[in-house]
Amino acid sequence: MLPIALDMSRLAVALVGRGEVVLKRLSLLDEAGATSVTVFALEADAALAAAAGSRLRASLPDEAALKDVRLVVVAGLPFDVAAKIAATAKAVGALVNVEDVVALCDVHLPALVRRGDLTIAVSTAGKSPALARRLRRHLEAKFGPEWTQRLEELAAARRGGVNRD
Repeated sequence: MLPIALDMSRLAVALVGRGEVVLKRLSLLDEAGATSVTVFALEADAALAAAAGSRLRASLPDEAALKDVRLVVVAGLPFDVAAKIAATAKAVGALVNVEDVVALCDVHLPALVRRGDLTIAVSTAGKSPALARRLRRHLEAKFGPEWTQRLEELAAARRGGVNRD
């Protein structure tokens, strides 16, 4: 594994699936600054429809719908449907994450602690999501909300020519 941080404001993303997990993934993408997200859901409840707004498509994506997408996140679908979407996404050159199906993933979504622009990620490469959640909770306690302001202070000092990093 190679941990990287993606600038989500530069990537076209497709979110595909159903259920509460899709709403959680949409929130994650929005919090990460994703500006080009299309949500594909055959069965969108009121909460997902409201959160997705005009980004919602009441279908599953085909190759044409994914041709300009760089990341495809799949959640809450049966294995055979998820596998087909993953294969289509890979055929057009997109990276793929299928929730809880490590074998279909090019990328894994880590457990995150966000404090403004400070992001701390914990990944077990999909082997133990429960451990990743436990470690995230531990880190949340160690890095409280004050770290948002602390990072801003460090950035200001750095811009001023003082490097305290």
